[in-house]
Amino acid sequence: MVKIAPSILSADFANLERDIKQVSSADYLHVDVMDGAFVPNITIGIPVVQSIRKCTDMFLDVHLMVDKPARYIEAFAQAGADMLSVHLEADHPTRIAQALDIMGACGVKKAVALRPITKAEAVLPYIERLDMVLVMTVEPGFGGQKFMEEQLETVRQVRALINRYNPACELEVDGGIAPGTAPVVIDAGANVLVAGSAVYGAEDIPGAITALRGNG
Repeated sequence: MVKIAPSILSADFANLERDIKQVSSADYLHVDVMDGAFVPNITIGIPVVQSIRKCTDMFLDVHLMVDKPARYIEAFAQAGADMLSVHLEADHPTRIAQALDIMGACGVKKAVALRPITKAEAVLPYIERLDMVLVMTVEPGFGGQKFMEEQLETVRQVRALINRYNPACELEVDGGIAPGTAPVVIDAGANVLVAGSAVYGAEDIPGAITALRGNG
């Protein structure tokens, strides 16, 4: 089954609890954390995740777009994250492995994320330990960007690696997901779709979530 993870980056932050409740029919709630260093934007941090956790029982899929993410794993886990994604480009491989170790110790699900510049093979040192791989189909940092079709090949390649080494691992795609792009991403092997404006910009939010699932 295809899972939908609405991104609160497209929500109204003045009415965040209301907007989280509007997407309660989705599978995950995607929380984009940006530090202004790894990406040129600053969004939310640990206190906001704590507040979100208090107002919803949804699965919190927290995407850390931050430098040296191992520093923050424990704090975000304690704040209520259910899964943490760290970017392979954000630190040395040994420190990425350390971040995954800390996730395991904290009892949260483990994921790595790939920017468009990163090849699918980069997940190989970690693949057997992961609960999810996140492939970006835009450059991370801002919402509402155009879908990068060339990233479909990366999605296919990551799916092949998952099928070979860790079939239970999920494959998430984030960036430019809309009714027109969701089917091709699903066809390439994704089973979790992050969508921001395609959900929060819709008049019928539950209907938009259902539409994005397609026939998955």
